[in-house]
Amino acid sequence: MSLQSQIESLLFVAIKPLSVKNLADLLKVKTKAVEEALESLSAEYKNKERGLTLIKNNNQYQLTTAPENAALVQEFLKDETSGELSPASLEALSVIAYRGPIIKAELEKIRGVNCSLIIRNLLLRGLIEEKYNKTEDENYYTVTHDFIRFLGLNDVSELPDYAKLRAAEEAIVKEINLEEKSIDEN
Repeated sequence: MSLQSQIESLLFVAIKPLSVKNLADLLKVKTKAVEEALESLSAEYKNKERGLTLIKNNNQYQLTTAPENAALVQEFLKDETSGELSPASLEALSVIAYRGPIIKAELEKIRGVNCSLIIRNLLLRGLIEEKYNKTEDENYYTVTHDFIRFLGLNDVSELPDYAKLRAAEEAIVKEINLEEKSIDEN
C-alpha cells in the first residue's frame, strides 16, 4: 500500500486534523515523505470532481466534504443526529459514561471494533466531548453536561451501579499491580 494511500486512510478516519509530524510518527517515515505525499494527494483532490477535499491549516491536514455538497451533507447529518442511537452507539456511550475519561484506543479495545464514526456521531449530538491531556499527549472522551442533565442526574457518579463498577475496576487494577510487583521482585 502506498504512503499516499495510508495517509488518505488515516485522514479519512481521523476525527480531528492531523499534523505532518503526527502522520510521520504514525507511519514511521520522514516528514519530508509525508509532505510530498500530501502535496500529491492535494493535487489529486483539486484536479478531480470529488466529494472530499483536503484542507491544510497551520501544517495540519483534514479530509472534509466538498463545499458543493454542503446542503446534502447537512440534511444527512440532521437526520443522522436527530434519530435514535444505534445499539453500537449506545454501547460506546455507556462505556464512555462508566469508564470515562477514556481514550479512543481503550474504547476500541473494549468494544473490539473501530469507533471513529460512532465517536463522531456522539460528538455531533453533543453527548460526549473530546479533551486533550497534555501530560499523556492524547485526546480522551467524557460525557457532556447535557448528557448528564438529559438523564436527570447531577453527576455521572449517579448512574446505576456506577460506584459498584468503579470499585470492581479499582480492585482489578490493584490486583494486577500487585501481580506485576510480585513478578518484578522475583
